[in-house]
Amino acid sequence: MSHTAVPVFKLYGETRHWPTPDLLHCESIPERSRLHDWRIRPHRHADLVHVLHVTAGSVALELEGSTRPLQAPLAIVVPAMSIHGFQFSPDIGGQILTLAKPLVERLQGLLAERAGVLDRAAAHSLTGLEAASRIDTLVTQITAEYRHPAPGRDRLLEALTQALVVELSRCADHRVLDGSRSLRRQHDRASQHLTNYQALIETQFRQQPSIEAFADQLGMTGAHLNTLCRRLAGRSALQLLHERLLLEAKRQLTYTNMTISQVADSLGFSEPAYFTRFFKRLTGLSPREFRRRQPDP
Repeated sequence: MSHTAVPVFKLYGETRHWPTPDLLHCESIPERSRLHDWRIRPHRHADLVHVLHVTAGSVALELEGSTRPLQAPLAIVVPAMSIHGFQFSPDIGGQILTLAKPLVERLQGLLAERAGVLDRAAAHSLTGLEAASRIDTLVTQITAEYRHPAPGRDRLLEALTQALVVELSRCADHRVLDGSRSLRRQHDRASQHLTNYQALIETQFRQQPSIEAFADQLGMTGAHLNTLCRRLAGRSALQLLHERLLLEAKRQLTYTNMTISQVADSLGFSEPAYFTRFFKRLTGLSPREFRRRQPDP
């Protein structure tokens, strides 16, 4: 299946935007897959990583062109750009955690080679593993903390996610379904360019460089970068930059006491009014209205 024939989803089985200021999204596998008649058709994500913790039932996992029937309990890791789909049984149970790219990159910086498990498409059987109960506890804690905001929620979610990634890496050391090695993604040159662009965004988005400036750093034209982003990520190069700015703006409005002017300045906007117009154009709310709607941290 060619990359151009595969839709790019922005969330699990959806084209809707990332719905939260969090860098992690957590939801029930049966609640979401029931809406799609238990079938999530092959797709990919440009900048999200899935971790599925399957506690009951079975799933036919489509990964990079091959399909495998799998039985709970298991953990499935789907990296960014991996083509994947699912056919769940109606008795499926478990949670799906979706990690935004900034969180993945932070985990990679903190956990070094242990975070490599997030780069490898794999299904890890949890049957008979001592780590199975710890993974179950961690996912339960992440789910509870995600759904019931409390003071320190952001920090605790990240700490629990770090622990989960370490446990998954140990599973990868121990056993991977269908043999001793995971299914690695096939990186073509274009996907590597997109990865490099996303890495540049992560380090430079606060300065808001022009798309031409980004393209120069990647050794290509702005038009080529735009075409590449639209083909692989389903958005323009500028939209990807704006999505990262918006995510950071939401996080600062939710988790800090910075004024609107301070948030605007920290994100490279020359005037608070320009920031307000940018935020309202993308969310339908002014920064002040958005902040009022957030639960107290």
